[in-house]
Amino acid sequence: MQRLALQKAQAVAKEQTNHLIIGSDQVAFLEGEILSKPHTQVRAIEQLSRCSGKVVSFHTGLCLYDSSDDSYQLEEDIFKVHFRDLTLREITHYIALEKPLDCAGSFKVEGLGISLFKKLEGDDFNSLIGLPLIRLLAMLKTKGISPLQAN
Repeated sequence: MQRLALQKAQAVAKEQTNHLIIGSDQVAFLEGEILSKPHTQVRAIEQLSRCSGKVVSFHTGLCLYDSSDDSYQLEEDIFKVHFRDLTLREITHYIALEKPLDCAGSFKVEGLGISLFKKLEGDDFNSLIGLPLIRLLAMLKTKGISPLQAN
């Protein structure tokens, strides 16, 4: 994840010199196996059925790249989602409502996906969506940037 976050930032840096560039990449794991985007309703049902009662770990690579001097900071954030025991009826109803076919793990936490969980574990809820803002703000602070600083 860190390598891909860096590569994404470096690709943008080719066009954007003298900028701070944010790169991020995320992978979801269930029992050591990567959960991809399901793309079909059948695969989404299979994924959520497998996740039922288990823990899914989201690993997010984060890069803050300074294209003015080719320096960068890399971090990895891990966020764990503990799924409730889900019935097939709950899963199919959720998929019909949210249509999470383009989402790794077959859910959207920013919508009804939160109803699938019994516990969330991690430092920053935003990392579950794909951008760990607490870590990003710490990186930006090392560059003298803070949303709380007066101009």
